[in-house]
Amino acid sequence: MNGELIKLIYEIELQPGEKLHLPESILNSITTGCWVITIQQKAETLEKIRSHDAFLKGYAPEDEGLYDDYPSR
Repeated sequence: MNGELIKLIYEIELQPGEKLHLPESILNSITTGCWVITIQQKAETLEKIRSHDAFLKGYAPEDEGLYDDYPSR
């Protein structure tokens, strides 16, 4: 089986006065090829990842009772 690393994400927190030093394991995992390295600041508030609003708003009034024949779980 052949494997390929597609995405590698590290989360770090720097204290005032600290400098960024990449761990040796990250440096060793980068080999020949094209790479995209992105550094972005973490969002302070958690973003809403999943929402079921579209499902709940997807029924029209005439759909009421459409699935009444299906047994409930």
